Amino acid sequence: MLLASSLATVGAGAMSLAVFTDSKASTGAWTTGTIILGVAPATSFNATGIMPGDTGTQVIAVSNTGTGQLRYAMTTAISGDSKGLAAQMTLSITTGPIAAGVCTGASVYSGTLTAAALGNPAQGADAGDRTVNSAATDNLCFQWTFPKASGNGFQAAATNATFTFAAEQTANN
Repeated sequence: MLLASSLATVGAGAMSLAVFTDSKASTGAWTTGTIILGVAPATSFNATGIMPGDTGTQVIAVSNTGTGQLRYAMTTAISGDSKGLAAQMTLSITTGPIAAGVCTGASVYSGTLTAAALGNPAQGADAGDRTVNSAATDNLCFQWTFPKASGNGFQAAATNATFTFAAEQTANN
């Protein structure tokens, strides 16, 4: 009887080894930001029949429609220039608007059309790079001049300039 009672107790003890348990899941979701550079207008200048002493202006809007702050640089490539017109012409780039046909903001570039550049397109922050916050625009005023002292060697000269804007994220860079 004692043996039967001990076996019954052991059986009851085995049943009491059960524990309550529970589990829950936690999920994560990741989406990346964007760097979306806009430049308007697509054609900055189409000046024909210019004469020594002529000048022209154009505001170029550099916009960021992405979700992160961007940093940009600008380079210039010259083509179709058999007489050296691009090296003869001067270009100034300022921040801000045009007032009475003249760019009025702070200067960010002044020199020849051939060397026009802002910052450096290499990755990372460089001197002269410009930043644009998300949903913002950086207005640059370009003003070209064909110097009055330009001689007869520039008659019927032509040149094309392509301004290339390269952007990158500023966060963690």
